Amino acid sequence: MLAMILFVSFLVLISLSVPIAFSLGMSSLIYLLLADIPLNVIPQKMFGGINSFTLLCIPGFILAGNLMNAGGITDRIINFTNNIVGHIRGGLGLANVGSSMGFAGISGTALADTASIGSVMIPAMKKEGYDSAFAVAVTSSSSTIGPIIPPSLPMIILGTLATVSIGDLFLAGTIPGILLGISLMILTYIISKKRKYPKGERQHLSVVIKSFSGAFWALMMTVVILFGILSGLFTPTEASIVAVVYALIVGLLVYRDLKLKMIPKVFLDSMVSTAGIMVLVGFANLFGWILVSEQIPQLVADGILSLSENPIVVILLLNLLLLFVGTFMETIAALVILFPVLLPVATYIGMDPVHFGVMMVLNLMIGLSTPPVGVCLFVASSIGKVSLGRATIALLPFLGVSLLVLLLVSFIPELTLFLPSLFD
Repeated sequence: MLAMILFVSFLVLISLSVPIAFSLGMSSLIYLLLADIPLNVIPQKMFGGINSFTLLCIPGFILAGNLMNAGGITDRIINFTNNIVGHIRGGLGLANVGSSMGFAGISGTALADTASIGSVMIPAMKKEGYDSAFAVAVTSSSSTIGPIIPPSLPMIILGTLATVSIGDLFLAGTIPGILLGISLMILTYIISKKRKYPKGERQHLSVVIKSFSGAFWALMMTVVILFGILSGLFTPTEASIVAVVYALIVGLLVYRDLKLKMIPKVFLDSMVSTAGIMVLVGFANLFGWILVSEQIPQLVADGILSLSENPIVVILLLNLLLLFVGTFMETIAALVILFPVLLPVATYIGMDPVHFGVMMVLNLMIGLSTPPVGVCLFVASSIGKVSLGRATIALLPFLGVSLLVLLLVSFIPELTLFLPSLFD
């Protein structure tokens, strides 16, 4: 009965547009009051959820991404990708997806990708004659690549929850992220050719090389982070600080677009973002503790396995559940609450935790572009001044491609486990 009240109050609060963190906290508070559990458990469980050395890398990576973005990284990546594919039919759309793949190694968050790439590419695509809804759909769908290609904040959360190597998770997301990007580019090209969208002029090799030299130091951040973690030079937390120092050097001394007077605002914005994530993790940990105390994980596992123990059927059921959750719940909250619940089911049918983790992140990323709470779709629609209905219709082909990639990742473990196996 109390568990039902917990879920109902949570869903009601979400339907009233209460932020997800406070929906988790308030529904947990209602449960604790009705269950007559001392309220001092709230700070205890919240602190327990964020009291992790590994989680210290979150503010570091957020700050590094913001520093690189303030230092003109977005324009350089867009310019580079546009010089490579701009001469192909639908070149700006292809450059949009390619920029998201490049930007993924900087931000690690889908929303940052949507806001940064979208604010430049959507107006540019509209100006060149692309349909507004198409521009929004390309931007929204491609922004979900960000948390899959390393560095990735959701992967950091997963590594903390499951005590799995974050380096392995970073590597495991690389091939699926690239596969998703290439698939979206193919679809973008097919639609662009069918609708006869414009193409630019082929750039001379010297122009491509010059634009690459401009984007080189930004793209190298991913290499520095991965090499450092996998070689054992530094931990993920130390890697985030190295990324901050790297971003400062590149922004101040190499690109010189980052000015000293800009740094305080970048730090403040990063602090606000970090605080929001940490509060969310804290409340989600409290909510998750209540679920465990009510034995919800065991009930969910028994329920799924009672339907079938066939690995193919179970994987499909897990995907359906995660896709549904991703349409209305924020990614990090869903990871903190559901990963410990669903991991026993995944391991029971023989899934590797790293494989399941990447599959789960990909599911939840697709949800970021899917109504009713698809924040990436909302932001892109706002930038493109397109109604949510039109944007959703334009998004459907891209959603189909994303689901196809999800099935490949779900049923071909080698796509996620091949790179980590090389470093075992």
